[in-house]
Amino acid sequence: MVPFSRLLTALRDVADPRRAQGKRYPLPHLLLFTVLALMSGARSYRGIITFLDERRVLLNQHFGVALKRAPAVNTLRTMLQSLDGEALERAFRHHARDLLSTVAADGRPVIALDGKTLRGSFDHINDKKAAQTLTAFASSSAILLAHTPIDEKSNEIPAAQQMIGELGLTGVIFTADAMHCQKNV
Repeated sequence: MVPFSRLLTALRDVADPRRAQGKRYPLPHLLLFTVLALMSGARSYRGIITFLDERRVLLNQHFGVALKRAPAVNTLRTMLQSLDGEALERAFRHHARDLLSTVAADGRPVIALDGKTLRGSFDHINDKKAAQTLTAFASSSAILLAHTPIDEKSNEIPAAQQMIGELGLTGVIFTADAMHCQKNV
C-alpha cells in the first residue's frame, strides 16, 4: 500500500472549484503534495512550489501522476483560497476517523477534548477577545481528529457537545477538563 493513499482517497471528496479548462493539475494530488510540503517545513506558497519542483519526479513515480512541472505560485494560491474549507475539513476528519479505526482494534480509544486560546489573536483595535479553538485528540494513536473555533460569545462546553455529535464516534471514551463537570451538561 502506498503511504498516504488513504489521505489521497479522502481528498478526492473535496470539490474542485476550477473551471474545466483550468485543471492541469489533479486537485487531490495537489492537496496531498501541499500537505507533504507543509509537513516538510514549507511555510509559504513559494516554499510549497520549491518542494514540488525538487521532488516532482519522485512524487510522480510514487503516486502515479504525470506532473510536467510545479504550478505557478499564483495558480496554487488561487486554487487553495477558492477551496471549500468545510469540505476540506470533512475530508481530513474522514481520514483521521479511518486511521483511528485501524489503530484502535484492540480496545476502546480515548479521545481528549481540550480548548485553547490562540496566543497573539487578541484584536486590540476592534476590542475583540482572543480566538479560542477546541481540539479532539486520539491519545493512543496520536491523531488530531478535529478542531473547531469556539464562538466569541460562548465557551467550550457547547462546542464540545457539537463536536462529539459531528465526530459520530461510538465505543470511545471522551475526556475533558473540569469545566465540563456540570449537572446540566
